[in-house]
Parts: sequence; structure tokens; C-alpha cells
Amino acid sequence: MATITKTMTKQEIEQLKEKLKPFTLKLTQPEYTFYQIKTENCTITAYTSLKVVFQGKDLDWLESNDAKDDYPQAGSDEVGTGDYFGPVTVAACIVDAKAAVQLKPLGIQDSKQITDPKIRKLAAKIKEVCPHSILVVQNAKYNRVHQSHNMVDIKCRLHNQAYVNLKNKGYTLPERIIIDQFVQEKSYYRYLQNEQNVIHGIHFETKAENKYLAVACASILARNAFLESLDKMEEAYDFHFEKGAGPKVDQCAQAFVDRFGPQELEKVAKLHFKNTEKLHFTKL
Repeated sequence: MATITKTMTKQEIEQLKEKLKPFTLKLTQPEYTFYQIKTENCTITAYTSLKVVFQGKDLDWLESNDAKDDYPQAGSDEVGTGDYFGPVTVAACIVDAKAAVQLKPLGIQDSKQITDPKIRKLAAKIKEVCPHSILVVQNAKYNRVHQSHNMVDIKCRLHNQAYVNLKNKGYTLPERIIIDQFVQEKSYYRYLQNEQNVIHGIHFETKAENKYLAVACASILARNAFLESLDKMEEAYDFHFEKGAGPKVDQCAQAFVDRFGPQELEKVAKLHFKNTEKLHFTKL
């Protein structure tokens, strides 16, 4: 089930209620809400805080093309969570209307759909025109943290910290903040319940990197940071690290262990991946 959260004026909330009347199956008023409406395919909860939460299997009807072109907007994305070798990187980026004019002609989209050489060029341009924050969790630290925090937990904390860092740099976060949805909104904030600074009002949407320019820019910045870290690893070890987590990575990991010993693996790889179990060595 997808979840989308919007901020609306009180007038817009009342207009939405009227618009949904023909489709309303149940109308209630839970605590701290103006109303909760249940239709055949969706539940809409309008809170007195002026946040409206939509929950349903298909919420594409909520997102107009105009909304995606509203600026300024902020977006964040992560890279490296599916790669055995290399760090986890998260970037957040603010794109205003002026920056959008410069960036759109460059064909910016989800970093997984762009070649690595082009990623490096685009990242330089994005850094030039957009406020941004980039976090890199190298493997040794990642392996320590993962002992008490799962991957989703780590991602939630990194996304939140990326936005906190933007605020700490003196930037004002725009009203529209988007995360490519990797977890439900309630779970996202549950993971952050013990954090001192938490950024609220975030819009969660699947495939956001192909819909919102700010998320696409963040995706490119995160990918570039990942590539730069791999560059440094390869230079330090004079060794080529395969990307991903498939059979070629298994072979690469075995070659690395044979050459440098198992004690070095925690510095370059995510040890909880199944690739580790396939390696032949006495002890980590």
C-alpha cells in the first residue's frame, strides 16, 4: 500500500471533501482530524495540522505533472546499498527554478540509467548550481553500525541527516521535500524517534528519481560519491573492485581475500551480504 502526504490549506481540505462525496463509502472524524474518508480504493485522512495523508494501492491520480515541476524542491537518494564493495552514500539536494532551467537540458534522471562517466560530469554541474549535502559511510564504519542497525534503519538516519546538514549549512528547506520511497512513512519516523533533529513534512513516492528533478540530482550526487570512494579504494589496494553483488563479485572477493587476507575485507565490503558466506578462508 502506497502512502502520500500533502500539505493543504483549510479551504483545499474542504474542497477535497466535497470532491470526494460521490465516492465516499465512510466518513468519520478521528481525534486531531477534520475528517477521514474511505473510498473503494483509498483512505484519506485530513489532519488539523493541515497534513492530508492518502493511503491506497494506486495513488498516481494524485500527482499532476505540474506538482513535479514546483520549485524550489528538495530530494534525497541513496547508492551502494546493493553493492558488496564500497560505501553507502546518501545525498540531498535543493533545486530552485533557476537551477532547474540549467539542469533540465542535461538529461538528468535516475543515476542507474546514466553511464558512470556522464555521472561524474553531471555531478560537477549539480554541485555548482544546487545546495547539497553528501554523506559517505565507509565499509569499516558501516559494518560496525550494521551490528545494531539494519539497512533500512541506516538509510532512514542518513536521509534525515542529509537534510539536517543542509539546514546546518544555513539553507532553508523548501515545502516540497521528496524521498524515493524505500519504507512506509510511519516506519521511517519510527526509526528516527530517538534522533535529536528530525525533518518532518517529507513526501514519500516510489520511483521518485524519475519524477522529481531534485531526487534525480541527489541520485547522481550519491552515485558520484560512491564512484569516487571506489576510485580511492582501487588506488589504495591497486585492485579492481566489481560493482553489484553477483557472481563476478564473488570471484573478485575471493581474489581480494587471497591477496590481502580476510582481515582487510571489512574495510572494503559489507560483510553481512551473502557473498561473504561463499568465500574460502579460515576466519574473518
